[in-house]
Amino acid sequence: MTIYDKSAEQLLGLGTFQKFQKRAFDLFFSIIGILFTSWLILFAWAIASIDTRSNGFFIQKRVGLYGKIFNIIKIKTMRNDTSIKSTVTSAGDPRITVTGNFFRKTKIDELPQLWNILLGQMSFVGPRPDVPGFADKLKGVERMVLSIRPGITGPATLKYRNEMSILGKQINHESYNKNVIWPDKVQININYIHNWSLIGDFRYILKTLFK
Repeated sequence: MTIYDKSAEQLLGLGTFQKFQKRAFDLFFSIIGILFTSWLILFAWAIASIDTRSNGFFIQKRVGLYGKIFNIIKIKTMRNDTSIKSTVTSAGDPRITVTGNFFRKTKIDELPQLWNILLGQMSFVGPRPDVPGFADKLKGVERMVLSIRPGITGPATLKYRNEMSILGKQINHESYNKNVIWPDKVQININYIHNWSLIGDFRYILKTLFK
């Protein structure tokens, strides 16, 4: 099934030169980031492996550019629990380890995604990549979200930086995420694409680092 329609991209999507700028930025700084943080990634992987008693890397299929599936790489912050099937994580989730909570707060768990950026699967700034089942429901201009590489941070990520706490206050986490948070993120990301600038990406990165 095709979940991406390039006719949507023609309405609001980035131009060829804008795409080149964004990719050049990602390629350059992902190389720099990997060179400077490889030691920290390996250290966090070792700690996570001990804490979760499994491979310290969390690898999961996500929907990327043009709806293509790729494997996202993160530091594992949760223990495996077959009794919990939800892909939505809220505050107080018993699966989150002590070190995992620290990695999430400091965003160290996101560092392995530098490899996803280097490989061209992700960008520093853009919509967060969803698990299959969400992108399939995008309709019309909403499919614009798939016209750019998903990102580590972005306007929607910053707005919902306390998403786990928000979901923790809801009676039905899955329903609130599906019917309230996710549709809002889609609109935020459409506006991001429509108003994209390289300076804007710099600002989102700085806001992420300082918050």
